[in-house]
Amino acid sequence: MVTLVQLGMAVLLLAPEGPWGYRYQTLVQHDTYWFANIVNRCYQTIVPPISHKMMEVSNTAFFPAYPGVAAALHYGLGLATENALLVTAQAAAWGFWTYFFLFCSRWNLPPAWQFFGVLGIAAHPAAFFLVAAYSESLFLMALLGFLFWTGEETRQARVLAALHGMMMSATRIVGLPCAFMPLVRRVWELGWRGIINVRDWFRNYGGALLVSFAAMLGGLAFFVYCQLRFGNWNIYMLTQQFGWGIEPDYFAVFRPSSYHWFAPALENPTEASQMAMTIGGLALLALALVELSGAFQRRLPASDRIAFYFVAAVLFFISVAGVASVGMESMLRYEFCVHALIVLALLHYLHNVPLRSRVARASAVTAIALISGAGLSLESWYVWNFTRGNWVA
Repeated sequence: MVTLVQLGMAVLLLAPEGPWGYRYQTLVQHDTYWFANIVNRCYQTIVPPISHKMMEVSNTAFFPAYPGVAAALHYGLGLATENALLVTAQAAAWGFWTYFFLFCSRWNLPPAWQFFGVLGIAAHPAAFFLVAAYSESLFLMALLGFLFWTGEETRQARVLAALHGMMMSATRIVGLPCAFMPLVRRVWELGWRGIINVRDWFRNYGGALLVSFAAMLGGLAFFVYCQLRFGNWNIYMLTQQFGWGIEPDYFAVFRPSSYHWFAPALENPTEASQMAMTIGGLALLALALVELSGAFQRRLPASDRIAFYFVAAVLFFISVAGVASVGMESMLRYEFCVHALIVLALLHYLHNVPLRSRVARASAVTAIALISGAGLSLESWYVWNFTRGNWVA
């Protein structure tokens, strides 16, 4: 229902006037054409890649999972390429929301908390990318599935975690460092005693390390393919560098000049991305301070939250490092993935450290309602522009 509501708002309410098929197709914009080019032509490039964006010459700037699944629908079921990309993204959005509610069920969250969690995620200005023909929904579905199944200790759960992890790392390069999450989680659960006990490392960490390695195979397989096909395992990074002008800056997140403290103009998506980066950084810092205050009272974060914090921090760090050289362009969209993890971590925290004061509960509900209302208004503006071909993130 959440996926259908998101899709209905975009297609029925905000897309330009025209037949239903045309309105639905307006969710195909910008990066979608690159994915469609990969589906139709496979990966093609000269070596070194062309020095500007031209998909007919170099289209190797995207990881293969999203166009790969769409290609299976295109060639297997005969769907048009654009429709295959849309169906893939929207099915993955359903999968993302499914895992969201599975987490809520595992944590025994009451319906009110679930509702506010959905509202908190769906009201993000870039949440509509879940149903647009982009890779956000597939990446988030695989990531949440990876997080969910690593929370169980059965053999079947490890296999499912590995499969979701492979999809995650094959969808975006940031999935590769995220794959270390099971190992980080296991280290947190066992504490310093597990690290000091060198003799039992394999017994304590072997399973987690195996799942992490398996999760990386999706991204590593793409590098092997690039080496065999083009003679350069890092052709993805070279295409990003030459075509998009992206020079990774791994110190950008620590540089005060990277953060911007102004109200972005509605017609300027780059300013919105810069502000999203600042808000994302502040949210992560606030969570760290809240958890630190609990640690002083000997109330350490649960391993579930540690997993979310680790992945959110990795996503934020890698995303900022990647887009710092282009003025934080597209950070609004990348920060949405961080935002979804923050909301889930907050739901878990608030449920386990409940607000006992009625004033505190009323204040929290009011704040969520006001922020969500503002977010939905801004999201509507972006959907209106996106479906008319304007660049928004």
